[in-house]
Amino acid sequence: MKERDVCEVTCVDTHKTTRLQPIVEKSNIVEVTKLFKALSDETRMKIAYALTLEEELCVCDVANIVGATTATASHHLRHLKGLGLAKYRKEGKLVYYSLDDDHVKQLIHIAFEHQHEVSSR
Repeated sequence: MKERDVCEVTCVDTHKTTRLQPIVEKSNIVEVTKLFKALSDETRMKIAYALTLEEELCVCDVANIVGATTATASHHLRHLKGLGLAKYRKEGKLVYYSLDDDHVKQLIHIAFEHQHEVSSR
């Protein structure tokens, strides 16, 4: 017989739900969801991952690494910047991008570590 992965009866722990519901409602779920949506795009994740491996990359290098046009890479980098995940600096005619802070790097590294663990089970 197949085991079901849902409760077979309704049993609400009111102590837990009363305590947690306001915390969840007051959290920044919408903003955090935007962050994960940005990283759910394969090209943006490739870009972000490349930026965890190298402190900064120029737009042309990013395009080459992810196999995209410079315009496409720029579009994705601007999106990451707009969400506070990346930052840039201009040097002459070149624009260099990097991840905004260590939290973003940690998030990406943890995701890859998790995927490695899941894949090796």
